[in-house]
This record gives sequence, C-alpha cells and structure tokens, in this order.
Amino acid sequence: MSRPGRITELLFFATIFTVTFAKLQWEVAGTLSLSDVLTALFLVAFAGSRFAAGDRRFAYGATIAAGFFAAFLLVHLIGFFNLDTEQALAQWAKGMVKFLLHFLFLVAGVAYLARRAERFYWRTLSIFMLGIAANAVYGIVQLAAAEVAGINLDQSLLQPLTGGASQINVYGAIEGQDVYRPNALTGDPNHLGIELVLPLLVLTPLYLRLEPGHRLRLPLAWLLSFLLLVELATLSRSGLLGLGAGVAVLAVPYRHKLRSPELLRPLAGVGVVLLGVLATRWDFFRIVLKSRVDTSGSGTSTHFAVYEFIPNVLASHPLFGLGLNNFSVYYELITGRTNFGPHSFYVATIVETGLVGTLLFGWFLWYLFHRLGRLREIGRQLASPRIRPLAWGLTAALVGTIAANAFYLTMTFYYFYAFATLVLAAPIVFARRLH
Repeated sequence: MSRPGRITELLFFATIFTVTFAKLQWEVAGTLSLSDVLTALFLVAFAGSRFAAGDRRFAYGATIAAGFFAAFLLVHLIGFFNLDTEQALAQWAKGMVKFLLHFLFLVAGVAYLARRAERFYWRTLSIFMLGIAANAVYGIVQLAAAEVAGINLDQSLLQPLTGGASQINVYGAIEGQDVYRPNALTGDPNHLGIELVLPLLVLTPLYLRLEPGHRLRLPLAWLLSFLLLVELATLSRSGLLGLGAGVAVLAVPYRHKLRSPELLRPLAGVGVVLLGVLATRWDFFRIVLKSRVDTSGSGTSTHFAVYEFIPNVLASHPLFGLGLNNFSVYYELITGRTNFGPHSFYVATIVETGLVGTLLFGWFLWYLFHRLGRLREIGRQLASPRIRPLAWGLTAALVGTIAANAFYLTMTFYYFYAFATLVLAAPIVFARRLH
C-alpha cells in the first residue's frame, strides 16, 4: 500500500475508534472534538487519494447515502429561514458543522469500505467495538477511583489535555455518601449505557455461533460479561430499554441458544459479581435501585414533558420545524432553562426538522433495515456462520438504539453515523462472494 493510502487507512481507523470519546474536545471556534479533527483529515486524505488516482467510481450504497445527505442538507437549509435570533443562528451553525462532518464521513466511509476486502471490514468492526470497550474500561477505572479514593480521574487525566472541566456523574447522596454513575469519555452515564448496547447486541450472536475451541470464544465471553457489568453500573434505564428491545429481536433466531452453556455461563458470572457487590452494601444499593425504578421523579417527568411541545411547534412550523439544533432556544423562551436538549431524538427530529425531516429520517431508517435484510439474505445464500449472525446483531443493535432514543438523542451523535456506515457497507462487501 502507498504511503497516502496508509495514512488514509490510519485516519479512518482512528476516527472509528474515537467516535464515542466526547470528552476529548476543545473550545476552538466552537466545540471541536478529537473525532471531528480526525474526520476532517480523513475526508481530505480520502478525497485526495481518489483525485490522484483518477478514481471517480461510487458504490451503489455510497450513492444512496449521498442522496440522503443531499436531502437532509436541503431540509436543514430550508429550516434556516425559520431562525429568528442570533442565538438560533449560532445553534444552527453549530449543528450544521456536526451534521456535515458526520454525514460526509458516512458517505465517504461506505465508499471506502466498498473498495476494501472482507478482512478490512471485520477489522473496522473490531476497532469500532474496541473503541466503545475502551470507553467502558475508562468508566470502570473512573468509578473505582471515585468510590475508593474519592479521586476525580477526569480532572487528573483529561483536564490537562483538554483544558475543560469534567467529572464522573454524581447521582445523589445517601447518608452523606455520594452515589456515582460512570460516564467514561461520553459525558453522560445514559449516553454510555446506550452506546454499550451496540457491542453487546452485535457481538453476542457472533459469539454464540463460534465453533467450540475457537480462539475468540473465551475473550468474547469475558468482554461481553464486562460490558454488561458496565451497562448495569451506569444505572441507565434507557440503556436497559434498548438492550431489552435488542435482546427481544435476537431471541427469535437464537431461541435455541437461550439455555446453552455459552450464554448461561457468562450470565451466571455476571450474576455472581453483581450479587457480591450488592451484598457488601445492600441498604445503600436498595435505595439507589428503588430510585431508578421510580417513574414519578422529576427526571422522568422531564423526559415525558418534552413531548408536549410537539403540537405547539408543529402549529407554527409544521413542515421544516424550528431549524437544526434549535430546540434549546425554543425551550429557553418557554421555560427559561438555557442550553437544554430535548432528551428525545424523536422530539428533536419533529421539532427541529418538522414533518418533512421526520418522514425523511423514517425513510433513512427503513433503508438501513432494508440493507440489513439484504445482508441476512446474503448470509443465507452463502450459508455463512459469520454473515448471518452479523446481520442479526446489527439489526438488534439498530432496534435497541431506536428504542433507547425515545428518551435520549444519541442518534445525533457521531457513533451512530459510524454504525450506519458499517450497516450500509456490509451488503456491498459480502455480496462479492455471490458473483
């Protein structure tokens, strides 16, 4: 491989690995994250290598992705004319920069993967999963440092790097003792919990289909057990909702595996660790768990209350909404609370892009499911022990993410675009075996 090609590959992998590292950001002409910088460099390197080689080919999936990009861009540009204040314009511009970087990466990423071999796709998937796993590792170390030594690990490790203040989430206090929820490098424990849904659901069917004695069987069992423990440590109800929805999808094709040792042994190990932790301070954890299942609290009511704004916004801007990234401006005018997100991807989509944008995103989701259906068909035709589990895992992860975003909006985050890149590229890469 030529040096420019190698640089493009390294930038692509680095971007995929860091898309969940939200805390690695700097205030430079707005908020600039590490993954944003890597994305810009990758896009330049990819475009430069294509131009130098005179390669104007575009894979079918990349062409469709480019069509969606153009359609979303048009919606956001039309929504621009609904902006009323300088604050609204600033929020729109901030959202537009993120949208351009993320969706352009999706288009270029599909085109890039379409040119590479199956082995490269598996490496990309592995690096994406390892990036989320690395985030989880940091979260557990962060939690241990806070619980055992009262140390703010973010202040020690991240603040000198970024210059910004961050810390582990403090959920509350019981008898003077703080209750911590790890947020790792994501900035919010619920974001971490929802992002962990992806590796848990994508890797589980692949693990279950591994042959006895396969070299990855034990490492995957340990990894999935660890990720499940971190998921539980986040105390994220949305994360568990997404995980439950995804498991329900996997229970259909893998119902014969529900009582298998491959599944029960790791779950038993997680159960033993969980019981051991709960037994050390049962009264403390009982109060914490009771608060998380209580749906009458102010946090829960806020998540539901944002849905009440939809009719009012649609009455004034039904087709294209308030404008990209402008829910917080509207919310401040109504409630006085500044910089407040909608805490629901669906509220954000309807309020900020109107009925047109909502229908467009629904079409985009349908297309993702359509391509996953094609991937399952490819796996069936090839009788592949890897492709069909991958297809089911990606499908379950998509369903889980959609469910979890009823009360959060991680589908606007960069990791979802990286995930969509893997979804759209998979049928292109594996369909070559049929020819």
